[in-house]
Amino acid sequence: MVQDKKYSLFLGCVIPNRYPFIEAATKKVFQKLGITLVDMEGASCCPAPGVFRGFDIDTWLIIATRNLTIAENNNYDIATMCNGCYGSLLEADHQLKSDVEKRNMVNYHLSKVNRSYKGSIKVKHIIEILYKDIGLDKIKNRVKYGRKNKLDLRIAVHYGCHLLKPSEIRPWGKDSETPHFLDDLVEATGCKSINYLDKYRCCGAAGAVRSAFKEISLDFTREKLTNMRAAGVEAIITVCPFCHLQFDLGQIEINKIFKDRIDAPFNIPVIYYTQLLGLALGMNPEEVGLIKDKELSGVPPFISIEPFLTKIGEKLEG
Repeated sequence: MVQDKKYSLFLGCVIPNRYPFIEAATKKVFQKLGITLVDMEGASCCPAPGVFRGFDIDTWLIIATRNLTIAENNNYDIATMCNGCYGSLLEADHQLKSDVEKRNMVNYHLSKVNRSYKGSIKVKHIIEILYKDIGLDKIKNRVKYGRKNKLDLRIAVHYGCHLLKPSEIRPWGKDSETPHFLDDLVEATGCKSINYLDKYRCCGAAGAVRSAFKEISLDFTREKLTNMRAAGVEAIITVCPFCHLQFDLGQIEINKIFKDRIDAPFNIPVIYYTQLLGLALGMNPEEVGLIKDKELSGVPPFISIEPFLTKIGEKLEG
């Protein structure tokens, strides 16, 4: 197993504000795998590529690069937990490494706050770190459950757009079109990744569509959920908090807005990948943020995790 490896952890906005248990689960899982995630003090919004970049590319680039310089000062590559943050920081880093004029412009503005971009680090999604830096075999060797005692749940994997595209600057190569790496990581936990119609389709939230055109956004999600349910899945696995929000809170919204267009209300548990991996590594549900105080309302997770926890209990007891 990788030992004493360190990465600069970029939190982004949605995880600290909506899903702090994703941060907790990720830190605990990486620690168990021998990896230290170092805080990026003073980091800001990435900023969101579908919003800031749509209005002013230079402002987006300067803010994104300021975040990159924090990781450079840490002297560790960036680990992101969000597809949007990953896309924003990766694409900013790529642009500055390939465009001297843009790099000079950005460094001119950063000099006003005593910062300078050097291009000395890489931007990685935690899924890339798990799949490429640690590797499937090492993860499988740490999973606690054998053939007769494993999670063995039917999982719908959702990749999300920014994790895969634009493919020419992503690390997946030809696998960006019909990837299987997240399916492999899910199956390393002892679960089954189930194929379903339009598996690689957008969740519906991206590019500020959720904010500007809520019903159109949710109609995308409704169709994906319909296909997932038709495939008989027991949970949805995400690797992006905004996709997570769209499937989690989105199910509640869809059950109201499209109640006349769906056969029955949706209630598919939504789990972030490191929560699932944490369970497979022997952590209890509370450690990975899967236990919610029953008195709390109006806070995530919005869709009950209880069916997922019940099935886990049944699998492991059996």
